Amino acid sequence: MSLCPFWLKADSREPTALPGFIGGADLENPFPKVILRMTHSDSAGPLVVGLGEALFDRFGDVAVLGGAPINFAVHANQLMAVRGGRGAVATRIGDDELGQRLTRELDARGLALDALQVDPQAPTGVVEVTLDDDGQPSYDIRAGAAWDQLQFDDAWQSLAGSCQAVCFGTLAQRTATSRAAIHAFLAAAPQALRLCDLNLRPPHYDNEVIRASLAAANAVKLNEDELQLVAELMKLSAGSSADAQMFELMKECDLQAAILTRGAEGTAVFRGERWHAAPPPPLSREPDADAVGAGDACGAAATCGLLAEWPLEQIVELANAAGGFVASRQGATPELPAELKQRLAS
Repeated sequence: MSLCPFWLKADSREPTALPGFIGGADLENPFPKVILRMTHSDSAGPLVVGLGEALFDRFGDVAVLGGAPINFAVHANQLMAVRGGRGAVATRIGDDELGQRLTRELDARGLALDALQVDPQAPTGVVEVTLDDDGQPSYDIRAGAAWDQLQFDDAWQSLAGSCQAVCFGTLAQRTATSRAAIHAFLAAAPQALRLCDLNLRPPHYDNEVIRASLAAANAVKLNEDELQLVAELMKLSAGSSADAQMFELMKECDLQAAILTRGAEGTAVFRGERWHAAPPPPLSREPDADAVGAGDACGAAATCGLLAEWPLEQIVELANAAGGFVASRQGATPELPAELKQRLAS
């Protein structure tokens, strides 16, 4: 990695904390209980953070670890291990059976958990997932989850100041409390690649949340439907091609990189004045496969490639391979193939 990463070369902004925070601390809320397992200081390489909601996707009677930031961190952890890197989570779970299960699963995978908060009252998040005939999911996201009460504490400040990348979205910003904590974290991470994965889930966002998230980021990930919505919100040129709108969005929001997921057509990655797109490789689907988490794996892989400052063609290839593999399996966080996890060794 160069002494001055590309995402800082043209990014003179420093994200600012929302009102009510002084020096990054929330003076009105006590520090939450923190589980100390593997810590981010144990990482010898790049530290990549998933910031926001932690939950379980429930498919009927089966509950599978999920939440876009968690999925992102799990896949980044797998991909960056070969470089001595680690994934970390900054989130909040309930003091309940699902919370204990999440802790065990993430600890077993080697993620840094020193910024994992435990809420004494609110439950661990749950999402009821329904799949259509093509395996495409729809979501019923339960209210009142622990991640609706995120707090910016000492552990979060330490993690923010030492990470190389952080991925956040709009869903965890559905409450003012969590929104303030997320923006305080971003304000404390001016050195990081701050990827806003919009992950729009109606009715859990509004235009102000989208605008503030883009303003706090220096990179963005979105799909084609989200691009249409953002194009209207930001008044991007109507009738322009998707790539032209992506470059316009990057200029409008002072973003240094962007990722556009296009389903079966694969991924497009934009950096500076260049972009590259390619279809995903053909993969055989398991009978119970679903598309849950495929975009998160794609975003994690692209982020790892961006951190390595790879050529765009190589980044797209890795992103497509990771996203395509997850889409061919059940659940959002399957173990990636060894061949895929070795690619960042080069």
